Amino acid sequence: MSNAAQSSAGQGIFFEDLTEGRSASITKTVTEADIVKFAEVTGDTNPIHLDEAYAAATRFKARIAHGMLSAGYISAVFGTRMPGPGAIYVSQLLKFRAPVKIGDAVTTTVEVTARAPEKKFVTFKTQCMVGATVVVDGEATLMVPARG
Repeated sequence: MSNAAQSSAGQGIFFEDLTEGRSASITKTVTEADIVKFAEVTGDTNPIHLDEAYAAATRFKARIAHGMLSAGYISAVFGTRMPGPGAIYVSQLLKFRAPVKIGDAVTTTVEVTARAPEKKFVTFKTQCMVGATVVVDGEATLMVPARG
C-alpha cells in the first residue's frame, strides 16, 4: 500500500484511490495451533478438523482446516492491506473449492472489480489459493471511507 494513499492516523486506502484491477495479497501457512484455536473460538469441534484417526477414514485422508479459517484470511487482507482500517464489510459470497491441510501455505488475494460512488461501496473478487489450486473463491462488498 502506498503511503500517499494512507493518512498518518492509520486510515486505510480511500474510496477514490481504489481503482478496478488494484489488488493486495497475504500468505499464511496453516498450523495445528491455528486449527485448534479456531475450534476453541468458534466452537466448531467437527472431528474432521481435530481428530486424525477420524479424518484418516474420510475422503480427505487427513485433518482439514475449517473453511471459515481460510475465509478469515480474506478479512485479514481487507483489514490490514486493502482497503485497510476504516473499511466495513457489507457482504461476502464464498465457494469452498478444495480442502486446506496443516502445513499448506494459503495465498489470499483481493482485487477491485467495481465501485459504487453513491454509496462508497467497492466490490472485490476474493480468492484463496494453495499453490495453483483455488481453495476458496468469492466476492465481497465493502463500504470504504472517502477523502474529506
